[in-house]
Amino acid sequence: MRIGELCTREVVYCERTTGVVELAQLMRRHHVGDLIVVDRRDGKLLPVGIVTDRDLTVEVLAQRLDPDSLTAGDLMRRGLVTAKETEQVHDAIERMRTKGVRRLPVVDDQGGLIGVLSVEDVTELLAEELTETTRIGPYGVALEKDGITRARV
Repeated sequence: MRIGELCTREVVYCERTTGVVELAQLMRRHHVGDLIVVDRRDGKLLPVGIVTDRDLTVEVLAQRLDPDSLTAGDLMRRGLVTAKETEQVHDAIERMRTKGVRRLPVVDDQGGLIGVLSVEDVTELLAEELTETTRIGPYGVALEKDGITRARV
C-alpha cells in the first residue's frame, strides 16, 4: 500500500512565526498533538519542521520559559523527516523506526504538504491486516468441510 492511501489528509499546520500560545490553542482546537511547521512558496505549503505537545511541555513549561517570547520556529525539530505519497508503507515504517519519529509529513513530488502518516495510522492498518489473517484458518477449514460434503453426495 502506498503512503498516500493511508495518511491523514487533514493536516493542522502553522508557520514559523506562530507564537507558542497560539500553537497550544491550535492543538486544543483541532484535538491534535502536533503541528507541521510550513513555509509558503508558490502557493504550496512546504513542511520545514514539526512541533509537538511534548515540545511545549518539555521545552517551554518545564524550563519556565516565557511562552510569549517563543515561536514555532524556535521550537520546531530540525532535520525534518518526510515521505513521498507514492512510497510504500513498509518503507515508511522502516524510516520511522530508524529515525525514531512517530509522525511523517507526506509530500507530493514538488515537496508540497499533502498529509501526515502517524504511528497510529500504521498500527491501525497492521491491526486490520492481522485480523484478516486470523480468518484464513477457519475459512480454509470451512472450504475443506464443504469439499468433503460435496464429495459424499
